Amino acid sequence: MAGASSVLQDDSLLSKLDRALFRVETFMALICGIAVFSLMLLAVFSVGGRNLFQQPLRGYVDWIEQAMPLIAFLGVAYCQRLGGHIRMDILVGQLKGRPLWIAEFLTTVAMLVLMLLLVWGSFAHFQRSFDINAPLWSRDSSFDIKLPLWPAKLVVPVAFSVLSLRMMLQLWGYARAIRIGTDRPVAVPMIEDAATQAANEAATVSGLEDNR
Repeated sequence: MAGASSVLQDDSLLSKLDRALFRVETFMALICGIAVFSLMLLAVFSVGGRNLFQQPLRGYVDWIEQAMPLIAFLGVAYCQRLGGHIRMDILVGQLKGRPLWIAEFLTTVAMLVLMLLLVWGSFAHFQRSFDINAPLWSRDSSFDIKLPLWPAKLVVPVAFSVLSLRMMLQLWGYARAIRIGTDRPVAVPMIEDAATQAANEAATVSGLEDNR
């Protein structure tokens, strides 16, 4: 999908909930970006310490393990809202109107069922790690500097829960589009052909250049 959002908005309750959840998703994506930047700084400190002082950053691998769930999972709901995940548009892109929204509804239902199962499984995995009576509330820790692992494990069910909420809103949007027969539903990513995506990307780049 293009860099610019293809999600339409109006004054309906669905659209208001969509925008409210998008603020949460944007904040989570910001944390994801900060985690990436932090890992870059850690790499600089570790390599610099090894080369200059013969002392790399202690626990570097442990901190990477803690940051990886932030990088891998916190941005998935944000990407889902914009329709940025990899998908097969060859067939779906040929559909129009109700057949298109029915196809989107059914595939989103399948994804939602999978995500709910993953929320359940990942939260159970977190519970096996978390213990309120243990030191640092953790039954397990990293190998080197003994960082508790439950915060990283908690990130996964939280991120998947937000993604599940996003899919529920999109199901509402698709169901509404099926009912009223509109070609421009709100709160769902609109399918864009290659030409439209290229035009949006060009507009995004032009906007960035104009702001310099």
